Amino acid sequence: MELNMFEINKLIATALAEDMGTGDITTNSIVPSGSVARGIIYVKEPGVVAGIPVARAVFHYLAPDIVFTARVKEGDTLAAGEVIAEVSGDARAILTGERLALNFLQRMSGIATRTAALVEKVKLYPVRVVDTRKTTPGLRMLEKYAVRVGGGFNHRFGLYDAVLIKDNHIKVAGGITQAILAARQNVPHTVKIEVEVENLAGVQEALEARADVIMLDNMDPVTMREAVKMIDGRALVEASGGIGEETITAVAKAGVDLISIGALTHSVKALDISLDIGDIKQQNRT
Repeated sequence: MELNMFEINKLIATALAEDMGTGDITTNSIVPSGSVARGIIYVKEPGVVAGIPVARAVFHYLAPDIVFTARVKEGDTLAAGEVIAEVSGDARAILTGERLALNFLQRMSGIATRTAALVEKVKLYPVRVVDTRKTTPGLRMLEKYAVRVGGGFNHRFGLYDAVLIKDNHIKVAGGITQAILAARQNVPHTVKIEVEVENLAGVQEALEARADVIMLDNMDPVTMREAVKMIDGRALVEASGGIGEETITAVAKAGVDLISIGALTHSVKALDISLDIGDIKQQNRT
């Protein structure tokens, strides 16, 4: 998955406007104009790094001639103390952009780290760990990108690119069958139709209505296994609802194709990352 740097720069502009307002009064009152500095960005705990291109873009947005040198690759697993990147150039720009660059790196790396840990637990099974739409408003592109860096896969990006019929849709439509039929009549044939079910009766109804993907919502692994047998390859099977480190392996053993986990993005712990400045020098003026 490639990052759209045009969109990234728009996001950076908005975030910097929020943080800087009329200017960084602390940095601008302390650091002389023209000063140059060198800093290192490093992890303070083990994890998977994600967001290096975004951090680079923050500094380049503030000062295009800043030199940002990555010392590791996106998706690398790092030990505590390892250096992610070195940054050198305009001291004011480095200090002003420090927090925003770290905010992006820390959150994205936290998502990649959590995803990688869950993917590792199901590596012996033919199943994909996928994200959801439970993302931070405005940061969905970055958070879903971080899931991919961690070895996971993306579910739909928004309401526009896939049909996912959930419990409230079913209630409004009058039932699973009615909802699926209505969707099939109104969306292109190229769009898959997924429906959320809560029990085996729902599985049967979804099958009879020819759903393309059946989501097993908050089912225990034993019931999931029965559902997989019923479906018998006639639809993709997704498991969802409260799945974490303690339960993901049992869910994978049930034979599902996809395991969706909202916690990959909605409640992840940021990875602890810091930037330390070395020598600061004032450039000679003529």
